[in-house]
Amino acid sequence: MATAQSIAAREAFIEAMRDAGMTSPVSRTEVKELCLTTGIYACPPAWMSQDQSRRTGTVGEYLMPELEGKEAPATKKPAKKQVLAEAANDAVLAMTGGTSENLVPTKNKSYVPWGHFSDVEKIIKSGLFYPMFITGLSGNGKTTMVEQVCAKLKREMFRVNITKQTDEDDLLGGFRLINGETVWQDGPVINAMKRGGVLLLDEVDLASHNIMCLQPVLEGKGVFLKKIGQFVQPKDGFQIFATANTKGKGSDDGRFIGTNVLNEAFLDRFSVTLEQEYAPKTTEVRILKKAFADVGCEEDNDIEFAKKLVDWADTIRQCFYQEAVDEIITTRRLINIATAYSIFNDRTKAISMAITRFDDDTKESFMNMYSKLDESAAAEIEKEAFENAEYIRLKVPFATKDIAKAMGGKWEASDKVWIIDAETYRKNSAEIHSHENESGWIVTPQVGI
Repeated sequence: MATAQSIAAREAFIEAMRDAGMTSPVSRTEVKELCLTTGIYACPPAWMSQDQSRRTGTVGEYLMPELEGKEAPATKKPAKKQVLAEAANDAVLAMTGGTSENLVPTKNKSYVPWGHFSDVEKIIKSGLFYPMFITGLSGNGKTTMVEQVCAKLKREMFRVNITKQTDEDDLLGGFRLINGETVWQDGPVINAMKRGGVLLLDEVDLASHNIMCLQPVLEGKGVFLKKIGQFVQPKDGFQIFATANTKGKGSDDGRFIGTNVLNEAFLDRFSVTLEQEYAPKTTEVRILKKAFADVGCEEDNDIEFAKKLVDWADTIRQCFYQEAVDEIITTRRLINIATAYSIFNDRTKAISMAITRFDDDTKESFMNMYSKLDESAAAEIEKEAFENAEYIRLKVPFATKDIAKAMGGKWEASDKVWIIDAETYRKNSAEIHSHENESGWIVTPQVGI
């Protein structure tokens, strides 16, 4: 029985259809668009899509005599199988934001194929079921690689981001309340199997033991959905890739907190494991050049900046591998710097914003590493330090101590330096720096005393 609330929603939706200039019959596409713009319903309502008396005989078309001031037709409920079929269709549409049933990824024209790209491509093109586990440090393109291979081959990709809470219901499917009906809805794994798509289990090492529900799927033999008593066989072309920052053995150094030790039987069902490193310097320069071009930075000095960023990142990575530093600069972070640079047109600011999440010592160390590679950045860093200083320390020869004192400097006996405040520095900066060059003064900006 319809409630007062559901009747009000129906009347509001019909009124919205009139306002939109819609006439009977209406198409499913028109109704979906109206759902998105009005927010009255999340998808075509059951009183319309599941009422047999509103069918015209054309798929996805509904009679709406109310739009012409006539009475609604006598309701005829659809068969249960039809409800299930429409729910399954809506499940796939939901994965694309309700706009298309096509799950082929968009091809990125700026993408640079490298590493195991050709290996992944050969596996998908072979048509053989050959599950692959791809491991490597964060931000080096594991997920994008699989996505862009699928885009190149025009293959549908079902990406599932795994978390500790991901369970059988999320992966294989479960009962959902759709348009007032409790119906079974396939999960992304089942949709990928039925459509012969590529299933990407992203960040799979975050999974709990609930991931074991995929054991039969990883064997390529199909899976029995016990909740509805249905056995699903994978369609030809179905393939599985899993990406992770670890090899499924957890993270001993705590860098990838939340990752778990995966069941050995689960890991053993992957036919092969590929380890992806960061791109070689020449390749990463190509990646960054295209990233700069995408945001309109194609001048010679922009290309020079891209090359210096790659040198900087490589230096830090070498230090990281030798355990000299605890953080690393990823390719993803370099691309973020390119975007920030296009917005602010300031190298130092772009880098600083990208590494601010690190602790102060690490940030300062990384900025210093870059300044050694880029003289212009070193000048910017020094300028910024003086602008943000709360006071200035002056180490001066004895012969010029009276000059420092005349500027308002206060003698700090413990460190044997003269201290002046920031305001005094700004008034006398030209003279101070002239003594730096001519009299051997050492001028150091400081924050906090």
